[in-house]
Amino acid sequence: MKKITGLECGMGIGGWLTNYKRFNVLPEDRRLKITVGDMEHFESYITERDIEYIASLGFDHIRLGFDQIVLEESPFIYRGEIITILKNFVLWCKKYSLRPVLNMHKAVGNYCDILEESGLMQTPALQERFIAVWLKLEEVFANDSDVVFELLNEVVSATADEWNSLAERTLAAIRAKNSERIVVIGGIEWNNPPGLDSLKVYDDENVIYTFHSYAPFEFTHQRGVLQRDPLYYNRAMSYPSDDIERYRDYHRVVHGNNNAYAKYDKMDIEYIRDELAPAKRFIERNPDKILWCGEFGTIRHADITSRENWMHDMISVLKEWDIPYCVWNYLSTPNDGNRFSLVDDDNRKILSERLAKTLIGEF
Repeated sequence: MKKITGLECGMGIGGWLTNYKRFNVLPEDRRLKITVGDMEHFESYITERDIEYIASLGFDHIRLGFDQIVLEESPFIYRGEIITILKNFVLWCKKYSLRPVLNMHKAVGNYCDILEESGLMQTPALQERFIAVWLKLEEVFANDSDVVFELLNEVVSATADEWNSLAERTLAAIRAKNSERIVVIGGIEWNNPPGLDSLKVYDDENVIYTFHSYAPFEFTHQRGVLQRDPLYYNRAMSYPSDDIERYRDYHRVVHGNNNAYAKYDKMDIEYIRDELAPAKRFIERNPDKILWCGEFGTIRHADITSRENWMHDMISVLKEWDIPYCVWNYLSTPNDGNRFSLVDDDNRKILSERLAKTLIGEF
């Protein structure tokens, strides 16, 4: 499969400029507001020292998530302070030989974990704002060819036709300004692997296709507070596990499904390989295209050995199929209900030596 320099093994940064104002305890009229406290967080949470440390671990790129409401002061008006932060981030990446990927993590009308009244894919005015954000970033980074644009993190509440249409229009708008910008596009349904089957493929060598994977969800999101089902089940899960009944019980209790995992007698790498099968199909159908697994990880409620084991199996399959990847997530703010931190909150060091080696594919 074709490769792009600097996009082999990456680290995602969330909780800095993304995952803001999404808690259901906030009334709807406050979910899209940025406060002075938020701005103070943006100015201080990640520093050059963090970027240097990520490079020292052996990664070659960083995927930085940002929310539209963080960049936008109001529709079509952008915060100079956030643009400065993004510029500094890119300069730090250059200094430490890391390729920066700018990912629209939460777009107005497309929050992947809270319901919104206005859907991006069904609202032309929101679509124009979405495209305008990327044109602004193209203007800011017009002379920096290393910066990669990832259009949207995880598409929800949309048909494949709706998303393909908006993605195509956005790509065309960027191409009118820059024919060589590397642009990343993923599929619908939270960017899970099956979304690749209906994703439009372009005659454009500078488009990368992406997917995410958090399977099995009841393990990777166990006892999380943002997703209804793991919060309700509230049970520790290990990986791998010979206790397939524990996994089946989750689906019985949460979904009333008595037939979950019928073909499995344990939870291990074979299940992960089956879940990632659409990615392999995409490669086989499109051998001249680039496929990148842009996000996968485990909530830190999982025990460290299980987290190491799951990362080992995920990365093993990706490497087996020669798929570049980016792990999630460096450090999670307390503001982020899904805390997938791979480093300790206080000393910001990787949680274990085995994890450090596993993340860069050294088994």
